[in-house]
Amino acid sequence: MPRDNMASLIQRVAKQARITFRSPAPGPGFGENLHRLQQLLNEVRAEDLHLVPRGPAAVPGAGCSRAGAGAGAGAGAVPPVSYMHICETESFSMGVFLLRSGACIPLHDHPGMNGMLKVLYGSLRIACLDPLPPAAPPGVRRRALLRSRQLCTPASPPCLLSPHTDNLHQIDAVDGPAAFLDILAPPYDPENGRDCHYYRLLEAPAAEPHALPREVWLVETPQAADFWCGGEPYPGPKVSP
Repeated sequence: MPRDNMASLIQRVAKQARITFRSPAPGPGFGENLHRLQQLLNEVRAEDLHLVPRGPAAVPGAGCSRAGAGAGAGAGAVPPVSYMHICETESFSMGVFLLRSGACIPLHDHPGMNGMLKVLYGSLRIACLDPLPPAAPPGVRRRALLRSRQLCTPASPPCLLSPHTDNLHQIDAVDGPAAFLDILAPPYDPENGRDCHYYRLLEAPAAEPHALPREVWLVETPQAADFWCGGEPYPGPKVSP
């Protein structure tokens, strides 16, 4: 059952996000405000947002390793990932991503953005990378630092990203459906240089796991044919940022 204080909690999350990201550049108190936001986000649970874990049905071709092999967003096709919009301002957006079993959000970036991710149900494998200069046009290799590959569950603390640290990530649903609460600051905005770019890791599968962190090569690619994101209504408490 939802906790009685959930409406005030999710409202406090939105209010703290507005305070934390009210300035385009981090200023005095940013670290303290970010830590407070992380603490509040860590308290949120799926049932408090009226979310119920989905069934185990997988999405054929939805794995990132099979990009382009799926049916695509044809008529009647079920999206591998759905998004529930909660709120958005000029300084931040907040919503819930739902991944079907076997689904993957391919490796992508968040140009000039901060972000926080909290798993609500299920398990996610998240690979995080730092972009390294210089930037490269589509089809040209660029360097990045593969910092971590971690398994995250509702018991895990929120994952953080900044413009320069863990700014690229790939998210895979592991052993069933999963959902996470997502905050991005500022929101994606192609007209202001904050479009989402997708990448492919240029390395062959290794017999033994490589030590991390390590430098890798990436190449920008179009959005995979078997990845698209649908929309669903948010069922939880109303939020006014």
